[in-house]
Amino acid sequence: MTTYVALLYSVVLPLGRRLAMAELRAMAQGLGLHDPRTIGATGNLTFESDESSIGELETNLEAAFDARFGKPIAIIVRNADAWRRLLRANPFRAEATADPARVAVRVMRSPIPRGGANALKPYISDERIAVAGGDLWIHVPGDPARSRLLSAIGAGRLQGVGTLRNTNTLRRIGDAVTSARSSPADRK
Repeated sequence: MTTYVALLYSVVLPLGRRLAMAELRAMAQGLGLHDPRTIGATGNLTFESDESSIGELETNLEAAFDARFGKPIAIIVRNADAWRRLLRANPFRAEATADPARVAVRVMRSPIPRGGANALKPYISDERIAVAGGDLWIHVPGDPARSRLLSAIGAGRLQGVGTLRNTNTLRRIGDAVTSARSSPADRK
């Protein structure tokens, strides 16, 4: 059994209703996923499964979400070892320790291609960005709510499916998978 992390792009449902995390856990259980746990209220799920294909897990979760809640959304899945590698790849560790709300990562379904982050340059003021492990890391020294860069990412200027999480959320998810056992499937 392998431990996985699933990140939902959005928890806003039709008619402005917000997804309850109990509903997300019930959906995961309905798919036969074991021990589904949510972290926070922003669509972070951990679970265990014998399924080793990340693509199949993403497809099944997305189809189940659309069928149950009437909204297609992107769901990105990583196994526990890949999640640990993502945490270790943080190029802004000192900044994340000093102020976790000012460092975030755009977790990508597929790695950002070489030079792919160049489309964001017109939106950068005092922010710093770095691609590490195929994901986009961002340090926002000013007020994140005023960042043009964060808005530009949300508008799809960074090609590919991705979702943004700040360091506080990353750590909480990391804590949830820390005790997860590693298997050969985790190394795929």
